[in-house]
Amino acid sequence: MSTDDAVLEQLPKLEEVFDPSSDEYCNNPIKQCMALMERGPFVFYEPWQAWVMTDIGDIMECWRKEYLSSDFYDWEFAPPRPHEDDWGNFEKALIGHSLVSDHDHHRLIRKVVSPAFSRNVVDEIQRRIEPDIDKLFDAMGSPKSFDYITEVAEHIPFITITRLIGVPEKYWDEIKPLLENFTETWNPTISEERREEVRQQCNRGIDMIKVVIEERRQSPQQDDFLSTMLDIEAKNEKFTEWDIITLVLALIGAGADTTLMAQQWSVYALTKHPDQRQPALESAETFSNAFSEIMRWSLNSKMGFARYAPEDMDVLGQRVRKGQLVLLMPHLCRMDPVKYPNPEVLDVKRNFDPDVQFGYGPRYCIGAAMAKRQLFLTITKLFERFPNIELAEEPERDSSNHNSIALKKLMLKTNV
Repeated sequence: MSTDDAVLEQLPKLEEVFDPSSDEYCNNPIKQCMALMERGPFVFYEPWQAWVMTDIGDIMECWRKEYLSSDFYDWEFAPPRPHEDDWGNFEKALIGHSLVSDHDHHRLIRKVVSPAFSRNVVDEIQRRIEPDIDKLFDAMGSPKSFDYITEVAEHIPFITITRLIGVPEKYWDEIKPLLENFTETWNPTISEERREEVRQQCNRGIDMIKVVIEERRQSPQQDDFLSTMLDIEAKNEKFTEWDIITLVLALIGAGADTTLMAQQWSVYALTKHPDQRQPALESAETFSNAFSEIMRWSLNSKMGFARYAPEDMDVLGQRVRKGQLVLLMPHLCRMDPVKYPNPEVLDVKRNFDPDVQFGYGPRYCIGAAMAKRQLFLTITKLFERFPNIELAEEPERDSSNHNSIALKKLMLKTNV
């Protein structure tokens, strides 16, 4: 037995020192994250029946080489992969879509749709959603205090995604459950009953996306995301309607739950540290860097990025069985003083090189710039409306979210 193995044997079981569902983790995740990192670069976590990759260099290499699968149905505990004849909307999206399809098709999709995420398009989306955000603040008026989460943050993902895609307001009620629940469908920790419930909600929501696409075929709109996608479809025979649908789902997956968390933690951080507001909000570019620092400082992640072993294989010196879950957890190092000097300090000018907040390599989130822009716009509006705003109270944290530490409320005093 090596010295390292002997030391590990004397340590308490990993589940005794690392439990992201616990109140202890919710209130102070730093100690538990560091305890997990100290176990090594690749460790097995029994409660999740998953391997955890902890080192940022290894994670970047995994993203770059793509030697693990992103396909949920490759998971050893996934329901049986249905035959293509039995696919519903959900299966067509999850099995065949460009997020988990073969690498060549994924690269094709990224190449042909990249113009739809250009700087000009992002500027146009900001112009389109700005009146809706103004309307939110106008309806609020000038209260002495308010809960930012219920009054603002919960509305932003829905406004942004529906305006971006071009979903008519008459369909908003039917699309909304899809936005709220899609990311939960591939969470490996939920019950099968809950998975089936959200699967059916997704089936209904995708039906409505099909209706919207057909309407847009009949009446294209300039600078509308769906119209742009339909133009790409007409010019590329390998790009199909299902690629359009799954890109919409990708935007939902990246922009719904994630955006809600980003909204509350960004406002909390900049309200708690008023000296950081001006350098963070100087421009969309400065906010892009500030956002990475806010997410590092908040350390609100729980699970990371799910991957699956496509075959029996060796990973970082460990034998991994086909189908086993591997979680890439780049957030674990965010409070490591070696990588981030004075990690407890919020410094929006901190340098990130590389910045892996939205992934890395071929799987880097194609909508990252769009997500940060709507966040920048909303927070800028908040501080313009209420320049003297401050925390009314320290928010209580909520451990119930499956993927992130949330805030139960974010009460702000306007001091108007």
